[in-house]
Amino acid sequence: MLELRPNCECCDKDLPPGSDEALICSFECTFCSDCNERYLHQICPNCGGELVRRPHRPAGKLIANPPSIQRVFNPALRERSR
Repeated sequence: MLELRPNCECCDKDLPPGSDEALICSFECTFCSDCNERYLHQICPNCGGELVRRPHRPAGKLIANPPSIQRVFNPALRERSR
């Protein structure tokens, strides 16, 4: 099951479970669409994998299967991605 991480690893922007701005790689590294456009260009800076839109979890399933609350933030990823 996807963790649905709560933020962008580059800029720390909040990305709630239903966000259309959230992108993930196959390891669930999570980024916002703004950082993708500016720095990442569809490539995860952690693993080199493809970034794709994160799917939404149906609202009725969030109670039994809540999103992660652990934030991952590494602003150095911006520099590594240039």
